[in-house]
Amino acid sequence: MARRPRSLAGKVVVITGGGRGIGAATASALVKAGASVAIGDLDLDVAKGTADEIGGDAVALPLDVTDRGGFTRFLDDVEKQLGPIDVLINNAGIMPLGPFEDEDDRTTAHQLAINLHAVIHGTREAALRMRPRRTGHVVNIASAAGKAGFPGGATYCATKHGVVGYSEAVRAELRGSGVEISVVMPAIVRTELASGLTDARFIKTVETSDVAEAIVKTLRYPRFEVFVPRSIDATFRFTRLLPRAAAEWVSRTLKGDQILLGASPEARRAYEARAAASAPTTDREIGE
Repeated sequence: MARRPRSLAGKVVVITGGGRGIGAATASALVKAGASVAIGDLDLDVAKGTADEIGGDAVALPLDVTDRGGFTRFLDDVEKQLGPIDVLINNAGIMPLGPFEDEDDRTTAHQLAINLHAVIHGTREAALRMRPRRTGHVVNIASAAGKAGFPGGATYCATKHGVVGYSEAVRAELRGSGVEISVVMPAIVRTELASGLTDARFIKTVETSDVAEAIVKTLRYPRFEVFVPRSIDATFRFTRLLPRAAAEWVSRTLKGDQILLGASPEARRAYEARAAASAPTTDREIGE
């Protein structure tokens, strides 16, 4: 018997980093599905513009995900305005690129704080609110880089591997609680984050709307691992069957090792500057 889809009408959904890219596309898709959506973003003006454009039950609130106390207060504010949180989508993330030995401590700290620690804090806070009601869904946005290592983005890959591993462990702890968790792993998405990347023969570039559609489907029909496009799951399964040397040869032959390492610095200049300014609380903590 086919599963009945879960309704999203009236659900309260929180999206971190929701002002742009995947977050904005997902907010729009969820409002169309009848949900009330809180868009949290460091750039409040951008978040407000996105909420205004979407219309419906979309609100914008300021959020620095690296400020853990502020993140908790943000969730409190959402519940005061919209009601108990049904879904948290940990979407905020950055991807500075370059050779690992050239990366400074500040850039490393930013990625760990935004891409991993914020996901851990957000997931924990959401579970504390959802468990007593025995319902809820946490969606953690990782990446195909959470299943493989891509030269030129070593720390980024490390954080996304961390998100996948953390989500797997939390899934086991949440079993039987009524709270779902999913990890979404897009390949290359046409956003500012992916500007200047080198094309690879075996990875299909997707739109933000494709990821948003996958997230909405996952909320309606919960499952843990979500690949976008779905074909990259088969690719990873195939390469894992090969000896490491053979799998690495396949990746080099298909230019998978150049996707991040060969990115154009000029094309990425504006994005890299914005990413470098995306963790003000972390900068204060490390004395920058």
